[in-house]
Amino acid sequence: MQTFGFLSVPLIIFLAVVAPLWIFFHYVTKWKKMKLAGATEGQTVVDSRELRRLLDLAERLEQRIESLETILDADAPDWRKQ
Repeated sequence: MQTFGFLSVPLIIFLAVVAPLWIFFHYVTKWKKMKLAGATEGQTVVDSRELRRLLDLAERLEQRIESLETILDADAPDWRKQ
């Protein structure tokens, strides 16, 4: 019981002062990072490498769809009507 009494004062100080300040400054830092990156409300910041990767993926998928459509046009000309 003595140990809990000894730890209760620092714990209360931490929970009442340090934890709220920590949380506040954490979100202020995140807000500033998003503001510097040009993100508006409701948007998220995406790394430019990730955007390039997604663009490359979309281009490859588009090429695959075009290839499949060419094959289907040759094999079954009426496939678009179905």
